[in-house]
Amino acid sequence: MYISVFDIFKIGIGPSSSHTMGPMIAANRFAAELAERDVHAPIIRVTLLGSLAFTGRGHASDKAAVWGLCGLTPEDFDHSIAEGIWRDISAGGRGAHPQVGVFDIDPGAGVVFDTVTRPRWHPNTLTFEAVTQDGAAVLSRSYVSIGGGSIVAEEDGPDLRGGSVTDARCDVPLPFGNSAQLLNICSELGVGISDVMYRNERALHRDRDIPGGLDRIRDEMMACISRGAAGAGILPGGLQVRSRAQALFKALEDDEAAPFRAQDRLLAYALAVNEENARGGRVVTAPTNGAAGIVPAVLRFWLDETPSERHSLGRDYLLTAAAIGAIIKRNASVSGADLGCQAEVGSAAAMAAAGYAAVCGGTPRQVENAAEIALEHHLGLACDPVMGLVQVPCIERNGLGAIKAVAAARLALKGDGDHIVPLDACIEAMRNIGNDMHERYKETSQGGLALFVTGC
Repeated sequence: MYISVFDIFKIGIGPSSSHTMGPMIAANRFAAELAERDVHAPIIRVTLLGSLAFTGRGHASDKAAVWGLCGLTPEDFDHSIAEGIWRDISAGGRGAHPQVGVFDIDPGAGVVFDTVTRPRWHPNTLTFEAVTQDGAAVLSRSYVSIGGGSIVAEEDGPDLRGGSVTDARCDVPLPFGNSAQLLNICSELGVGISDVMYRNERALHRDRDIPGGLDRIRDEMMACISRGAAGAGILPGGLQVRSRAQALFKALEDDEAAPFRAQDRLLAYALAVNEENARGGRVVTAPTNGAAGIVPAVLRFWLDETPSERHSLGRDYLLTAAAIGAIIKRNASVSGADLGCQAEVGSAAAMAAAGYAAVCGGTPRQVENAAEIALEHHLGLACDPVMGLVQVPCIERNGLGAIKAVAAARLALKGDGDHIVPLDACIEAMRNIGNDMHERYKETSQGGLALFVTGC
């Protein structure tokens, strides 16, 4: 199974790739199947299970599912249109899909947050059911949102936990399943990790402008930083979190000789992205929305220090980061609801560290070492969002993750790539730790900071 760079980096909306984008994509898939059956005026019911049920309100999972049934997608999402649709459905209990036509759905009773029923194999599970006006069953489908906006049908089971049905591609010239295999390919061919990824992408997307697609991802990341830097005030959701990115940028402008300027820049860039995500804005999964600030922050940090004629190497940064993200996603998970925040912020830090080491001239072994160092020092991190919002402690964790990523890369670049703990072993450790972790620490807001922050 090969996971593309364009599966790791998806352009979408906040606040969550698994809890917002995932339900929207799943709803679109369900609506497409309804359209194939030519069902007239169905009644649709949505049930959110597991983590989707516990924190779905804070992530707008219910709205996302209904919007997807109306044909809205994360790629071209418009908040003003979406909120108008939600108001109309809330008032009349009726929506419409371009191919399905009119359908009935009660945004209250018709969207159920089921915190009692245990999902079969993944905590991010949701079910869609359609019946006729006289109550006859038409179609029932369950989907699993495995992180990063990837969806699999529940009946496909955990065999596809590393990617979606559309991710399950093997027709690439240089397939690899783990970092050891990837390093062997690099050694045998005498190429870097980004070269391996690029050759695979060219074979997979023969009709696609790969450099142009990578540049679009970079531009979307940089634009998200700019939008976040311009944002101010209280973030939505009721937690009364005040935006801080704008003040950080202003402080950087006012004091160009600040002693901790490098760290402050990384903090400002990462916080800008995750505050924009908290507003439900346009972001790039990297590999998820909850950890979307780390890869862009480190990329922007590198671009600031690099002459413009070398900026095209940013493609190598993204390709290298995606290779690491794909290995983690395939062999463990990038979902906080599955393995805790170590799978989100830890994975993102590993990806950013690898990308940074690569564009700084690191060898494949140094790049792999950078990823391992970054991931190792996030092991055991719980996913405990206060009030189910991707804000506390998520936003700050991205800033600290970006700093750790650069530190990990610099440490790896000081060595020759030889190290005791292989990245594959670290990923396996993360998977085992996550499996041992109690579900209250996996994006349910039932433990950790979410339980002990007073007044929430």
